[in-house]
Amino acid sequence: MLGLLTDLYELTMAAGYVQAGKADEIATFELFIRHLPRRRNFVIAAGLQQAVEYLLELSFTSAEIAYLRSLPQFAHAPGEFFELLARMRFTGDLWAVPEGTPIFPGEPVLTVRAPLVQAQIAETYLLATVAYQTMVATKAARIVQTAGGRAVVEFGTRRAHSPQAGVLAARAAYIGGCIGTSNTLAGMKFGIPVYGTAAHSWVQSFADELEAFRELQKLLGPATIYLIDTYDTLEGARKAASLGRPLWGVRLDSGDLLALSRRVRAILDEAGLHDARIMASGDLNEYKIGELVRARAPIDAFGVGTELATSADAPALGAVYKLVELESGGQRRYTAKLSEDKATLPGAKQIYRFADHDRVACAGEPPPAGGEPLLRPVILQGRLVEELPDVSSARALAARALDRLPADVRRLEQPEPYRVEYSQALLALAEQVRRHPSPALARDPGNERTETT
Repeated sequence: MLGLLTDLYELTMAAGYVQAGKADEIATFELFIRHLPRRRNFVIAAGLQQAVEYLLELSFTSAEIAYLRSLPQFAHAPGEFFELLARMRFTGDLWAVPEGTPIFPGEPVLTVRAPLVQAQIAETYLLATVAYQTMVATKAARIVQTAGGRAVVEFGTRRAHSPQAGVLAARAAYIGGCIGTSNTLAGMKFGIPVYGTAAHSWVQSFADELEAFRELQKLLGPATIYLIDTYDTLEGARKAASLGRPLWGVRLDSGDLLALSRRVRAILDEAGLHDARIMASGDLNEYKIGELVRARAPIDAFGVGTELATSADAPALGAVYKLVELESGGQRRYTAKLSEDKATLPGAKQIYRFADHDRVACAGEPPPAGGEPLLRPVILQGRLVEELPDVSSARALAARALDRLPADVRRLEQPEPYRVEYSQALLALAEQVRRHPSPALARDPGNERTETT
């Protein structure tokens, strides 16, 4: 039941389009990030799978339509509007960059071309799923980069803004480079490795800490990770070490992680457990992890929860979904916002990636030599044209693509901006629309998007 999972004004506009005889005009909308949050120099595109599932399943039940009929905003809506909702199915096209692709401001993450009502209603859901997952995937990429090869596990469901958000955060964090998640449902749904053993309550439920550790080892064997800071961290480390193998290692969740990790490492080594690993958790982010890595803390893995699932330092992404073209009666009208600080560029676009910069061009322009087109067809005429890669493939793509970005662009502090240029044809079209924003333009076959662009 996804039909009503949208803002009311999407539906009032849809009713208005029907009333005005515009419902079947073909609209092209682009979803992009207008401005990056502070301390971000790129974002990692994520959320495409959920966007595709939404479009392919978009429909309205009789109960949903009855609810809309009961609202005062639709008291004067034409009957054709409710009939249209009853048979609603997405029949348009979706072009998108693959999940895991680094994207920069002003570049379309996805493009929807569909009858106006369909394209309009989809706005809210597409923005929500793409912006949230892109935000978390980007945070994960920053954390993983700072960890310098040490494993990072996503721990954030209990701090996410809903249980459902926690599942998507786990998915996005894996795309961004985490090795896995504590969220079991995300593991089942998306094939993400899951991690976790026991909490402080496990230790507290036993009268003796050593007994708690011993029972955990019986259960988990080589997957055992002892949480050793319930009472006295160093004493907990000694008790864990006294049990010997099998174990994976121990986890520190509080205190001075640098000092404690060094002392715990010494305790484990003295017991001959040189292969036992140390995981750290507890309000970690890329900056705290960076400090530990630079200090050469003997920590093998990090569990990151709140800061990752909420992207705490940049909890919202300024994604927008804007109309760029409208076709009716054999004519195409290019559209753009001209308002200060929120101006947009007209026309469907393609992004071409070069070794050290991107070019945003009109969708039908001849491809420039050496440029890799990023926007690819995903749905055409309401049908999925290619199965989407799984999250492991998206994760691998993100790692490769980030490695190809210039190091100065990827660094955490004071990164260099990545160059995004606009083609002369696109700039000329923008100037034309700025001077004459209203008149329809004759269809230009040279600007038709094709599957080869």
